[in-house]
Amino acid sequence: MSRTKVTRNYQITIPKDIRENLEVDVGDTIVLIPEKEGVKMKKFDVDAFKKAFGSWKIKESSVDYVRKLRKESEKRMKRLGL
Repeated sequence: MSRTKVTRNYQITIPKDIRENLEVDVGDTIVLIPEKEGVKMKKFDVDAFKKAFGSWKIKESSVDYVRKLRKESEKRMKRLGL
C-alpha cells in the first residue's frame, strides 16, 4: 500500500510502485472511479476507445442522419396506421 499527499491544488503524485504496476507513463490518462470504500484508479485504454469510436460508420452528417431516421420512422408509422 502506498501513500501520497494532496497538494493545495488538489493534485497528487502517483507513487513509483503504482506507476510501474499500471505501466503509467508521462502523458497517459488516468480514470478515477468512485467506489463505496474509496476510489479505483485505472489507466485509460486509448486503443479500446478508438476501436469503439470507429465502430459507428456514418457517412452523412449527424443532422442528416437524424432526419433520415425520423423520415423512416414516419413511413413506418403510416404503414402501421399509427
